[in-house]
Amino acid sequence: MLLRGASAGLALALLLLPQLASAESALCQTGRRQSPIDIVAPVRHKLPALEFRYRPAALKIANDGHTARVRFANASQLLIGREVFTLQQFHFHTPGGDRLAGEEFPMAAHLLHKSKSGQLLALVVLFRQGAENPALAALWPHLPAHADGDHLVANATADASGLLPVSRAYYRYPGSLTAAPCTEGVTWLVMKQPLTLSAPQLAFWRARFADNIRGPQALQGRIVEESW
Repeated sequence: MLLRGASAGLALALLLLPQLASAESALCQTGRRQSPIDIVAPVRHKLPALEFRYRPAALKIANDGHTARVRFANASQLLIGREVFTLQQFHFHTPGGDRLAGEEFPMAAHLLHKSKSGQLLALVVLFRQGAENPALAALWPHLPAHADGDHLVANATADASGLLPVSRAYYRYPGSLTAAPCTEGVTWLVMKQPLTLSAPQLAFWRARFADNIRGPQALQGRIVEESW
């Protein structure tokens, strides 16, 4: 039987879905600007200063089955020169993904931003094991136990500035999303100064989430810039 109109279009879309998914996933294997990376030989440049205009917001947190995401809709901004990026959300990865001269970190926070033109920017804060982290201590009790959508937590706030190191020095490189479809064209900023989290804090996270980061990707001729 021949299908007509919308039914035919739906049938064709269903037939193409495996091919489209395969094409998207292919970039994860063949892309030349993939994230994360091992930062080994950065080139020092006079990069623009980072100006954070983060503001506290009501805590909106979700367990998506892979990580915990804290979402923002309060115009928290990152200014880089004349460019303005609005904070969309932050989430966590274990281990850290990006490495510094081969050093692997037990955890990283990814703070995702977007400009008015749609440019995506990922700000990475790495964690070493050490002293307890106050920002994580405030957030961990609110981690949802199950993957069941966003939770708006009463009488609790989220402030991404608590995840920022004192030093504003950073590395910059052209990268990608770290999960399929691994879209490239994402600006990656990796803060040079790691934060710390305690062994119990790391254990608390790992009791709830499996490791969720891909390994370092080939640099493929990219230049990693290092701020003064």
